Amino acid sequence: MSPHTTSRLAGRSEPDTRANPTVRLVPAAVALVLGGVSVLLLSSVHLTQGTADVGTLDLVRLALGGGDEGVARVLVASRLPRLLAGITVGVALGVAGAVLQSIARNSLASPDTLAVNAGAHLAVVLSAAFGLSLATGLPLLDGIGTLSVAFTGGLAAAGLVLLLSAGGDAAPTRLILAGAAIALSLNALTMLFLVLKEQETVGLFAWGSGSLVQIDLDAVTRTAPVITLAVAGCLLLARRLDILTLGDDTASVLGVPVRRTRLLATLLAVLLATSAVTLAGPIGFVGLCAPAIVRLLGARIPHLHRHRLLLPLSALAGVLVVLAADIAVRAVMGGQAGVDIPTGVITTIAGAVLLVWLARGYRDSAPARQPPATHAGTVRGRRAVAVVITVLSALLGGAFVAAMLLGDTSVLTGDIVNWLRGSTGPSLTFVLDQRYPRVLAALLAGTALAVAGSAVQAVCRNPLAEPGLLGITAGAGVGAVALITLIPLAGVWTMSGVAGGCALLTFAAVYGMAWRGGLDSHRLVLIGIGIWMGGNGVITFLIVAFDPWNTAKALTWLSGSTYGRTPAHLVPVAIALVLLVPLIALAHRELDLLGLDDDTPRVLGVRLERTRLVVLGATALLTAAAVAAVGVIGFVGLVAPHMARALVGSRHSRAIPVAALLGALLISLADTLGRTVIAPAQVPAGLLTAMIGTPYFVWLLWRSRARAAG
Repeated sequence: MSPHTTSRLAGRSEPDTRANPTVRLVPAAVALVLGGVSVLLLSSVHLTQGTADVGTLDLVRLALGGGDEGVARVLVASRLPRLLAGITVGVALGVAGAVLQSIARNSLASPDTLAVNAGAHLAVVLSAAFGLSLATGLPLLDGIGTLSVAFTGGLAAAGLVLLLSAGGDAAPTRLILAGAAIALSLNALTMLFLVLKEQETVGLFAWGSGSLVQIDLDAVTRTAPVITLAVAGCLLLARRLDILTLGDDTASVLGVPVRRTRLLATLLAVLLATSAVTLAGPIGFVGLCAPAIVRLLGARIPHLHRHRLLLPLSALAGVLVVLAADIAVRAVMGGQAGVDIPTGVITTIAGAVLLVWLARGYRDSAPARQPPATHAGTVRGRRAVAVVITVLSALLGGAFVAAMLLGDTSVLTGDIVNWLRGSTGPSLTFVLDQRYPRVLAALLAGTALAVAGSAVQAVCRNPLAEPGLLGITAGAGVGAVALITLIPLAGVWTMSGVAGGCALLTFAAVYGMAWRGGLDSHRLVLIGIGIWMGGNGVITFLIVAFDPWNTAKALTWLSGSTYGRTPAHLVPVAIALVLLVPLIALAHRELDLLGLDDDTPRVLGVRLERTRLVVLGATALLTAAAVAAVGVIGFVGLVAPHMARALVGSRHSRAIPVAALLGALLISLADTLGRTVIAPAQVPAGLLTAMIGTPYFVWLLWRSRARAAG
């Protein structure tokens, strides 16, 4: 990695006035004062907003000693707690993000990208789902108990992400991929318990997006001392963090205990982030936005790379981001929107935009990108490939039969035969008429996602890429959820058309933003993940803003489910498979060459960019068709191609058919298990595939980490 790239990722921002003497420097003290004044101004505006009829003049009269008792009650019981919660959360997340970026030497590190928020959220939901009582009768100890649960979950998630993302040349890509995968898995587990323990976890879905709504000052007074002590600890480590940005070797020579400093800094940052989660839920991307905003000012503020200045400014920036988002929601949509729409949804969307902007400036410093794993030692002859395809086909046939037999009502094979003949009774006819569209939807969607994943990994030359992580799934999901929410009676073809159009638009946006004199696969993945996270935020916003009482629909859609499928839902995905899979399969030679490098395909006459555009466009349509059929299901497009290459090697003429069979098998088994294990309740198939796919993804990251370290 070049010195320039290392400096950029470490976040060093000392201005070079010699190179640009026209830059007017702002003294650090002035920057701090301006930040403080901005916080005071936003706080003043924040206090004037709410559902009660209490305006600016009422608050001014109260401040001057006048006003009635009702205004004072509104201020103390609602508005002041919400304001103090926003300030506390902003300080905690701003400092946590700055510290995490410094110890990871990565400008994209934050409590979100390191899955700290997801781990803390899961821990809190688990404690509620299983009735883990932390009540002691002492409010302070109750707060510490909840915080300790969140801290444990957040620390475990962050430690795993940092471990998996260490090493290699493409540090930002590895960090974001590891964080996205772990967060996706933890969110899947969280949704699973929200679905299974709906009564015990009531209210935690909206809270999971981060809300500043407070009923009194108790939560703030319990959390603020912990955050204050953690911020003070970070400031005490400021000099060590300054030296760590120079590199581990230099820091060791200068007497800094590198491992101990990293451990202490990580513990303090996680404590800050989980304290914010305990207070207001996981408010997304503040820990990314605040330090990024401060570092953008590095050309104007001298010595900004020093943490004794960086941390306070990041804290102020965090407060500004949180308060601005909360004010914007209520200013645009009214006071009630501040209750209904979690503040974290707005910060997540804004943070995703910032992540995309930062990713656009990412430069691949690696000498060459690695193609998907070839599994050269497992390349088989034609007979072996035929055996693999035959065995998988038999397994898929068995999975299809099992899916038809099992569910909340079990049937026999003879019942299916009679049903096909039209001679079953009304009850069994109803069961099987409802079941077969679900079974076929799982098979078709699995095939589409697996083929799309194979093509994406080849074109991007990234074994960790899949359609969901390129934002295509989120784009299709936004279109479908918007249609369902705003036009509930829209037909299947309308939904498929909207989902497909949004998927293509998303793909075009990601591809266009990643193009800078050529397509960089790492930049493509980073931008895609930003779009994916932003899309999920938009989906949540649409549901809570326009259909807040239908949480079950949100959980079902975002978790990926075949529930309620009809024969009409099968037609669009079937047509997409018939038209697009042969197109991708016929391009198997080009995909083999694209997986090598950029030069070889050109030398052999492949029109590189046109091939990429056509193949990725086909994958976008396949993904959109699958999303319209079964909702958002992740990891199938990652796992199935890898398993296929492990079985038959990397030649796409063999890997694509095997991946298609594996994808259909994976979703079919997940759907059958989800309909059976806790019948009559059901587990969405997407949750099971996420839990199956995450360990495999973690293993892939670990293996690539070991290869990079070697």
